[in-house]
Amino acid sequence: MRRFLAFLGAGFLVGALALPAAAAPSDDGDGKGDKGFTITDSRITESSGLAASHLHPGIYWTHNDSNDGPYIYAVDSSTGKTVATVTFSGVGKPRDVEAISIGPHNEIYVGDIGDNLDGTWPYVWIYKLPEPKVLKDQTIRATQYVVKYSDGARNAESLVVHPKTGRVYIIDKKEDGGHLFEGPATLSSSGTNYFKPIAAVDLWATDAAFSPDGQQLAVRGYLGGIYYDWNGGRIKREGRLDVPLQGQGESVSYSADGTKLLYGSEGADSPVQAEDAPGGSSDSSKSPSGGGSSASGDSGGGSGSNVKIGAVAVVVVGGALFGLRRITRRRS
Repeated sequence: MRRFLAFLGAGFLVGALALPAAAAPSDDGDGKGDKGFTITDSRITESSGLAASHLHPGIYWTHNDSNDGPYIYAVDSSTGKTVATVTFSGVGKPRDVEAISIGPHNEIYVGDIGDNLDGTWPYVWIYKLPEPKVLKDQTIRATQYVVKYSDGARNAESLVVHPKTGRVYIIDKKEDGGHLFEGPATLSSSGTNYFKPIAAVDLWATDAAFSPDGQQLAVRGYLGGIYYDWNGGRIKREGRLDVPLQGQGESVSYSADGTKLLYGSEGADSPVQAEDAPGGSSDSSKSPSGGGSSASGDSGGGSGSNVKIGAVAVVVVGGALFGLRRITRRRS
């Protein structure tokens, strides 16, 4: 569903500062296109999650928010075009799909975990399906899991699957910061899966992603991001992410080699912008495992100009959102 205040505030800032448009689809020379792209499919107007394919280099899976259906889309990052649409069967009608992640056994997890009224739904769902070996339009049967939180219903937009253990985690969306929730070691398709809070997250989170080695957790919001040392689930804050300004920033994914973080936004022809991942490398001559570092401490790894623009963004949009919320509350 649409988040009116955040969208309006971010849109106001983009117009006021007259920032340049996002980069057009680009290729990094090896066909993988991990320098960023624009989603050109007219059906994808509310891209709310992003995950780098495990089987198909340069492919990113995404999905719409609410009011779509049981669909995920394979987008070629070198062109921005959809190369396959997968319909998943064996599930009910999705309500508010917000996240997508791929586990260690090439299984795609889709999080139908949104709840904009923050407690309307007594339970939410996770769908799991195998990543297809052939990219073509097809229907794949999915497994549906019922999810409840141990401390009551809530809104969430971030679901991640640890790339080594396969355990599923959810981060709830709270304006003043939320929590990382841990699911059972193995999800059950026949009973209720209770997720319990295990750590605080210092962000109004709209998406999250594990690094391919499972050692870092990146969490993004509308106006910024934080990366954590995973530390076996006892997450330790390491620094800020260099999140680009976007109209309504909803998604994040590591590139398959872990050197980049790809940030997506809702909207028609929505941009997916790439930034160096903390500990990754933007030098193509270095190994995929990354020998350099693009961030340290709380610097977030951005250039000086990006840091300055980010600071202005936080101040301006933060003020706009605060004012809008005050107006809204007065009228309620």
